[in-house]
Amino acid sequence: MNPSENDLDQAITTAAAELKKANRVAILTGAGVSAESGVPTFRASDGLWEGHHIEDVASPDGFRRDPKLVWDFYNARRANLAKVKPNPGHFALAKLEERFGDHFALITQNVDGLHQLAGSINVLEIHGSIHRTRCTGCRRIQHHELEPFAELPECEKCGAMLRPDIVWFHEALPQGIWQEATAAAALCDVMLVVGTSAVVHPAASLVPIARRGHIADDKEGSTIIEINLAKTEASEFADIGLYGKSGEVLPRLVEILNEPDA
Repeated sequence: MNPSENDLDQAITTAAAELKKANRVAILTGAGVSAESGVPTFRASDGLWEGHHIEDVASPDGFRRDPKLVWDFYNARRANLAKVKPNPGHFALAKLEERFGDHFALITQNVDGLHQLAGSINVLEIHGSIHRTRCTGCRRIQHHELEPFAELPECEKCGAMLRPDIVWFHEALPQGIWQEATAAAALCDVMLVVGTSAVVHPAASLVPIARRGHIADDKEGSTIIEINLAKTEASEFADIGLYGKSGEVLPRLVEILNEPDA
C-alpha cells in the first residue's frame, strides 16, 4: 500500500467518525456519481451534443425554436439510461440512508433516477427527472418509462406538447424541492459533497449554507466531507477530502461506519 492509499484510509476513518457523531446528514451529489455508471458528463467534455451547444437542447428558447431537436437529445439520453445501472456508490448512499432514516436527505443535481433505483428514498431532485414529462399547456406532470418517444409527445389531457420535467438553463429550481434542500443543508451535522465541483448555482450555495448552519437556531455549521476524483471549488469548504472514485470510497466509508465500536 502506497502512502496516498494510507492517507485515504485514514481520511475515510476520520470521516466515518464524524458520521458516527452525526444526528442529521445531508448529501449533495452531481454528475460524477452517474459518470461512474456510464452516464455522459457534458460539462466535463466540450459541452456539445452532435455539434449543438447544450443550451440549444436544454433551454426554453431552444425548445421553442426546435422541439424536435430537443426531444432527439432527450430520447438519446433516455435510450442510454435504459442501459445503465446504479454503481456501488449509489448503493452505499442507500445504505447510509438506512442508518439515519428520517434524518437523512439526498440532494441530487442528477436527473437519471439512479439513486432511487439503488434504493434511496428521500431524494430531492433539484434539477428534475428525465423519467417525467411536464405539459406545456396544463402543466400536468407524468411519469414515463425510459423508452424514447416515437413522435413529439402530446398531453393526453389537453393536447399541448410535452417537455421533459427537467430544469433547463435560465429556469428557476422547483420552489418546494429547493426549500427542502436548503433546510436539509442548514440543519445537517455532516454534509457529503459527492461527484460535484459545486460550481453550478444555486445548487453550489448548499455547501456554504451547510457550513454556516442554521443561524436562527444558533446551530453550529456542518462538517463538510468532499468525495471527488480531485480537489474542486468545493474543497475550500471541506473539512475532510476523500479523493478517489465515489464508487470505491463510499462503500469503504459505509463499511467502516457500520463496524461495531470496540
